[in-house]
Amino acid sequence: MSLSSGHVRQCKRLHDTLSTSEFEKRRVNRMEEDSEIGPDRSLLIVDDDKAFLQRLARAMESRGFEVVASETVADGLAEVRKAAPAYAVVDMRLGDGNGLDVIEAIRARRPDDSRAIVLTGYGNIATAVHAVKLGAVDYLAKPADADEIFAALTAQPGEKVAPPENPMSADRVRWEHIQRVFEMCDRNVSETARRLNMHRRTLQRILAKRAPR
Repeated sequence: MSLSSGHVRQCKRLHDTLSTSEFEKRRVNRMEEDSEIGPDRSLLIVDDDKAFLQRLARAMESRGFEVVASETVADGLAEVRKAAPAYAVVDMRLGDGNGLDVIEAIRARRPDDSRAIVLTGYGNIATAVHAVKLGAVDYLAKPADADEIFAALTAQPGEKVAPPENPMSADRVRWEHIQRVFEMCDRNVSETARRLNMHRRTLQRILAKRAPR
């Protein structure tokens, strides 16, 4: 069945209306995101997972950030020396060192107007506390998506975080306790095993694993 010229024009007008509406919605969303970011949109992302780094960089650029991406602590520190960013997303465990060195360098140069997020697949409360002491504003365990990271970066001071949908399991609570003692012992495996009354090899196996859900 063929459409009359009137029907064709009507369909085109409907398509144009929907397209305009979608464009306007995206424009408003972008304006809201820009207002949350502020005038300085510089963002440094440091992560040695190249695929994740590229995806996150694209996602943050689409939200209005001006992104610089690095895969190592050394490259991240070099970028900070060139121009300390207003925002940073840094993986804690990198191939050439600890991502917290990058956080500390940013805070040394911009103590009052920078916001940094620590990302890691080995999240635990003890290292989260340490990260916050060094200047991180939040600590997210991988896999964290772009919306979570954006929300953490742009959260207002004192803004309450929503309670978790699924609180920690008993296995996670035990793992957290072990990690806390490990940090208190300056990451000395033998001393941690002694204090926990645990075999050294058993402790090493636990420390090598990712956090339980």
